[in-house]
Amino acid sequence: MRARPLSFLRGQWARHPRWALAVKGATAAALAWFVALLAPAPFSEYPYYAPLGAVVAVTSSAVRSVRESAQAVGALVLGAVIARGVDAAVGSSVVSVAIVVAVALLCAGWRVFGEMGTWVVTSALFVLVLGGDHPLEFTGVFASMTVVGAAIGVAINLLLPPLPITPSEIALDRLRDVLVDQLEVLAQRLEHDGPLLAEEWQRRRRDLTPTTDRTRDAMSGTREAMRVNRKARRYGERTTTQARRAEALGSAADVVDDVVRLLAEWERTDQEHVAFGPLLRPELVTALRAYAGALRSDDGTGPSDETVARCRETVDALGDAVRAVRRSSGHDLFVAGALVVILRRACSALDAAR
Repeated sequence: MRARPLSFLRGQWARHPRWALAVKGATAAALAWFVALLAPAPFSEYPYYAPLGAVVAVTSSAVRSVRESAQAVGALVLGAVIARGVDAAVGSSVVSVAIVVAVALLCAGWRVFGEMGTWVVTSALFVLVLGGDHPLEFTGVFASMTVVGAAIGVAINLLLPPLPITPSEIALDRLRDVLVDQLEVLAQRLEHDGPLLAEEWQRRRRDLTPTTDRTRDAMSGTREAMRVNRKARRYGERTTTQARRAEALGSAADVVDDVVRLLAEWERTDQEHVAFGPLLRPELVTALRAYAGALRSDDGTGPSDETVARCRETVDALGDAVRAVRRSSGHDLFVAGALVVILRRACSALDAAR
């Protein structure tokens, strides 16, 4: 009975990486504060800047924490230099604040600082407003304490590197469910309502984009976290399977987008000659449902052999039907043929995912 609550807690911990981030951030900040208090004066008089550097470092992957810490420190030093230069030239006034912010904002956009560029402005204002009667001393302490805190944050990140595998799997499951829903709704509408309303399906295409983007961001974070990560070997097979699944679902998202785009443009109510029409629409509905079934069968290790085989059969049947209608009607049916090619590419992606 005791193992079940522990298993539940471990599962929740894996599902919510921000919990681990909060613990690591709090630990790094507290340790940085303690180290700053032990430093000789005047460093110990400004201990609150060390936790600032620690938090900047610990909120990224192990690789990014090193890079972003260096970028943040560089941004902080540049901001301090800007503030001291402006203060020496025009003194502390409303004008100096305006000049400092303007120059710092321009420098914050430099690519070398990446996402840490905003610290140029923060540092400049800190040093300008709080530097007081000892501007050079404050500038040195501010930069030094931030560097110490960043070093502590990097060390903790290297000791306890994040590896967000479970959130990536959740994102992949969510993308799979959204794709299945799109295909099933599309099949239902084609079966019962005939040609589509273009506005509705353009909206459905747009609705798919945020889920796809979030999944790609999650997988990008996992791939980056694998670098310089002592857990990488332990989870190597799992991450390899996840990467293969992500590639397959990414291809599926492109397929669904192409299907919806083509049908929204060519199988709609205001078209005189639709792409499929009543003769081919039932075969298309069957193929779309078979593809949805194959995606649904993916439990994290790829779709089942049976559903993939069924998907191939229905797509081949759709291709045969398109050729038969083309011979009997004399119509080119270019769009229908293109959609058959897209669905065959989808079947190949399902094969690669197993």
